[in-house]
Amino acid sequence: EKNMRSTFLNVGERCNVAGSSIYKKAIVDGNYDKALQIALKQVEQGAHVIDINMDDGLIDAVSAMTKFVNLLVAEPEASRVPFMIDSSKFHVVEAGLKCSQGKCIVNSISLKEGEEEFIRRAKIVKRHGAAVVVMAFDETGQAATCDDKVSMCQ
Repeated sequence: EKNMRSTFLNVGERCNVAGSSIYKKAIVDGNYDKALQIALKQVEQGAHVIDINMDDGLIDAVSAMTKFVNLLVAEPEASRVPFMIDSSKFHVVEAGLKCSQGKCIVNSISLKEGEEEFIRRAKIVKRHGAAVVVMAFDETGQAATCDDKVSMCQ
């Protein structure tokens, strides 16, 4: 029998502007040192992965993602864990991947914009050596049943 605790993955969500008002304020104010401290604290407290999301109307997401990921890769304690590059905008994901060193998880891609776009994005993720979360969505919406999810993902 498999021990589920041994496969548990603790994702630090405090570097997500949608999930932390303190982190969002640091990014909006340009206080990247404070943002870096938030990431480091998560690693100290046992995060296996740092989720990074800059999706907010007040933030230039590409610039913020680039600057923050560059800071993280230069910090030995932060860069010892993978980064989950998280954005609803693929160009922001790509900006994060370009700065990282192949130890990322992309959150996420789906078939929402069609199979051709899905394959294009998957190839970019692969070229950067990243893992990927694939959501069971297509042009018609989210798969609801187990059978729908399996069918969509095949």
